[in-house]
Amino acid sequence: MGTKKNFVLDTNVILHDYNCLKNFQENDIYLPIVVLEELDKFKKGNEQINFNAREFVRELDLITDDDLFTKGASLGPGMGNLFILTGGMESAIVKKSFSERKPDHEILSAADTLAKKTPSIKTILVTKDVNLRMKARSIGLLCEDYINDKVVNIDVFEKSNEVFDGIAPDMIDRIYSSKEGVDITEFDFKDILQPNECFVLKSDRSSVLARYNPFIHSVVRVNKSKNYGIEPRNAEQSFAFEILNDPDIKLVALTGKAGTGKTLLALAAALGKLLDYKQILLARPIVALSNKDIGFLPGDIAAKVAPYMQQLFDNLNVIKRQFAANSAEVKRIEELLKSEQLVIEALAYIRGRSLSETYCIIDEAQNLTPHEIKTIITRAGEGTKMIFTGDIEQIDQPYLDSQSNGLVYMIDRMKGQNIFAHINLIKGERSALSELASNLM
Repeated sequence: MGTKKNFVLDTNVILHDYNCLKNFQENDIYLPIVVLEELDKFKKGNEQINFNAREFVRELDLITDDDLFTKGASLGPGMGNLFILTGGMESAIVKKSFSERKPDHEILSAADTLAKKTPSIKTILVTKDVNLRMKARSIGLLCEDYINDKVVNIDVFEKSNEVFDGIAPDMIDRIYSSKEGVDITEFDFKDILQPNECFVLKSDRSSVLARYNPFIHSVVRVNKSKNYGIEPRNAEQSFAFEILNDPDIKLVALTGKAGTGKTLLALAAALGKLLDYKQILLARPIVALSNKDIGFLPGDIAAKVAPYMQQLFDNLNVIKRQFAANSAEVKRIEELLKSEQLVIEALAYIRGRSLSETYCIIDEAQNLTPHEIKTIITRAGEGTKMIFTGDIEQIDQPYLDSQSNGLVYMIDRMKGQNIFAHINLIKGERSALSELASNLM
């Protein structure tokens, strides 16, 4: 147990994780009254932050009583106490440095005043707002990000598939000739492979795309299969189809920069599996510009959401263009859309639904929090497969980064599970121009 500290929480920490009070061990937690006022503004709505605001207030009501504003409240055995910072928290240095009166500056004032009142105890402002952390440091306040759900090692997102050289030629021949592959115990690298990991095996005269199949404990060949007119253009895309087509793998993460084909591959695989699922659901979170709700946009809800869904329809059109305009495949897609067996919609509208026998694709998952990812996965009913796609370098949410977003969190927590697989796509296939811009700009 270390030296006890005081932690002052910003509103965005609570909106990110409504269970955050449980993660500060024996230390005391302080909430400036303005934080409660801000939470009140977020209670109405259907987005995850609205849900988090409501849940936090309910939790607060359960663990506190009438003494909260006078004596504080215990957070439980082995944990600290919770206090509300009310009036008399004006800070001269904050007022001098930041004259505008707004919630961020009131939180700074509260933290600075507390720090001066308790000089023997470290007072630390916890916020996911980088700019507020800069302001805090400028006046000498200790501050830090909320890191409870941050992933430390994200090296896996910088590399492509493994290549194992020096494999005996007869071993590769056996992988080609046997549907069951070769038992994993016959390879020296068996202890470093994750379930469903894909890689290249090379001998001095041949090579093979392979996967460790944990269900049969073997290294099996990866075929370059085509799905609904879409053919893989590189080894990574072949690996993606291998994983997407396997009904035993219930949870898949496809990561990679723009133009690597993440969403297109997932949608093509889903269309290729029409007989195995009752519905294909393709959804993505709405990240409004300038943090404004989509209510600011004109039109009914369909018109408001349409611009955010256009990229998903673009991928569907790419698949349709693989066939003649009057072909059976194109007509089938149109029928699926009309009958709502193929649904493209905003992610907010699947909250509360139980998704059974559904091929569910969540696009732009890097813009989701860990709790949002968990909420979506727990919607999965029997016979459902869930695919999360995203680029961790293109995060639009202001309080998420490459280490704290839900996509990397899910991958970090799920690795090693037999029903999970992660494929990282490196090579862009959209165009030479797209690839050049992605690499150089």
